[in-house]
Amino acid sequence: MKKFAVVGNPVNHSLSPVIHQQFARQFDIQLEYTKIQVEAGEFQNVVNTFRHQGGAGLNVTVPYKTDAYAISQQLSTSATLAKAVNTLIFNAESIKGDNTDGTGLVNDLIHNHGFNITNKSILILGAGGAVSGVLGPLLIQQPQVIVIANRTVAKAIDLQQNFSHLGSIIGCGLDQIKSLKFDLIINGTAASLAGQTPSIDIDLLKDVQFAYDMMYASEATVFMRWAQANGVEWVADGLGMLVEQAAAAFEIWHGVKPDTRQVLIKLRA
Repeated sequence: MKKFAVVGNPVNHSLSPVIHQQFARQFDIQLEYTKIQVEAGEFQNVVNTFRHQGGAGLNVTVPYKTDAYAISQQLSTSATLAKAVNTLIFNAESIKGDNTDGTGLVNDLIHNHGFNITNKSILILGAGGAVSGVLGPLLIQQPQVIVIANRTVAKAIDLQQNFSHLGSIIGCGLDQIKSLKFDLIINGTAASLAGQTPSIDIDLLKDVQFAYDMMYASEATVFMRWAQANGVEWVADGLGMLVEQAAAAFEIWHGVKPDTRQVLIKLRA
């Protein structure tokens, strides 16, 4: 029986074990999938121990995606672009790092919500690891423009420079967003978890078709409620992204692509 786990801090709330066990049942795959909370400074030791005890792979969540990138001896194109890893693959020779976050977001937007990204104007709030991980796959879909707005302007500019070869992308401060019309606004910050709403001019929402929070919860997030209160009818949280990125990791590990829709329906229920 192959052994897998999700590592992070905190990790007790993670739905990854449930998701991967449901995927495994679709193919009669027997696997063990657990949660491992990793304390500060212990990431590499935990990974090495898990690998030496026969572990086949790990999902990596906050705050260790850059640590996973650093210890990976081989990197996928998406992980190289993001400079972050959320999926580790172990074999006898090496540790390979991949990043399925962007694939998860794009698949959720397109397949689960029916939102076509091509030629759309997108505003992304935040410039941390979560945003870095999704920019490549989003830009491959050829949106008209992606504007990254962040409190620390330098981080947004860094992302603009790192990803500009893939398409039209602008980095700026939250108070510097130009008077563009946006079709989609994505919250890539953890503000919803702290009960905070975005510090942007609500006039930017007047043409928004869809407001998407990369965070997820058992009820509508603060960001979703804020968007709806300001006229955005179509809102969603990131549960679908979680399931879709897990499906991409599952396919990397097992070579088969699971059906995400039924799993998502069960989790929503």
